[in-house]
Amino acid sequence: MAEKDFKTAKTEWRDVVLVCRKCSKKLDGGFGPGGDLTLKKALRKYLHLKKGKQGRKGGLIVTGADCFDICPKGGVVAVNSAQPKKLLSIPAGADLFEVKTRLGLDHGRRLKLVEPD
Repeated sequence: MAEKDFKTAKTEWRDVVLVCRKCSKKLDGGFGPGGDLTLKKALRKYLHLKKGKQGRKGGLIVTGADCFDICPKGGVVAVNSAQPKKLLSIPAGADLFEVKTRLGLDHGRRLKLVEPD
């Protein structure tokens, strides 16, 4: 049997967010402005992430993962792979800014605060 060479692909990711596919499927939406998006899609849209090969050039990726065996009622489990000891149970309809903060995705970025008139 011939040996095959290992291949690598470069990325610029600093964070990888894993979202439970099973929880997302059970919940069937619940996130985003209209409440009709999965957490994965809502986070991608909120964080302005690109798809496909261009996604490897970004600093962050949000992707689905197999079940974490926690299965919260009315919520989804997610984890930032940079902080694997902290599984986050996110209730449906949660504010995406709060989700981003609790997943630890604020580091190294300045937030623009707009003051109301």
